[in-house]
Formats: sequence, structure tokens, C-alpha cells
Amino acid sequence: MSMLAIVFGLALTVLGGGLYGMSPEPRSPTALIPSAFGIALILCGVIARNEKVRMHAMHFAALIGLVGAVYPAYRAFSAMAGGRSVDLAVGGQLAMAGLCAVFVVLCVKSFIDARRVRKAREAAQA
Repeated sequence: MSMLAIVFGLALTVLGGGLYGMSPEPRSPTALIPSAFGIALILCGVIARNEKVRMHAMHFAALIGLVGAVYPAYRAFSAMAGGRSVDLAVGGQLAMAGLCAVFVVLCVKSFIDARRVRKAREAAQA
């Protein structure tokens, strides 16, 4: 699971760098917001390689993913509802929201699977 956080973190980091590179002059540092979320996910993934803190690191990564899915989606849909067309900024928000939403879904699936394995182990020992 930690590798999943690293992979999605890298994807978000590349997305932010690409948005920043494609944005018109003067470049806005807000285009790098996906990169900030990506770096946070990468750090969580690296920290989660330690067995003692894995659960906490991955739950924090899921929280980062949830915020990274909800807030950009809200901003993008609000802009489109206000009559704005899908430009680079709105497209970037939708891309970030989509990547983060997929990450959160995979996290939840992993958490459910881990709980099932833990309960099966406990039942086998009882």
C-alpha cells in the first residue's frame, strides 16, 4: 500500500509541474498545488514502510487524498456552474480531484481487506 501512495504522489507531482509549465506568463504558483499534495503522499508512503507507523501514515495519506479530491472538485464544479469554460486551471483541478479520488477508493479497499485479514487471523487463533 505504501507503494501506491508513492506512485499517486509522483503522478500528482508531475501533474503540478506540468500545469506550472503549461500555464501562461506570469506563471501562478497555485499551479503547483497538486505537487504539494503529491510530495505529502510520497512522504506518507515512505513513512508507511515502517511497520510500526504504517497504519497511521496510510490513514493520513487517505486524508490527504480525500482533501485533494473534494476541494479541487468543488472549485472546478463551482467555476463551471458560474459559466467558466474548462480551461487549464479547471482541467488541472478536475485531474487532481480524479487522481485523488481513485487513490482514496483504493485506500478504503485496502483498509477493508486489512481488517478482514486481521479478523480472520484473530478467529483462527481463538
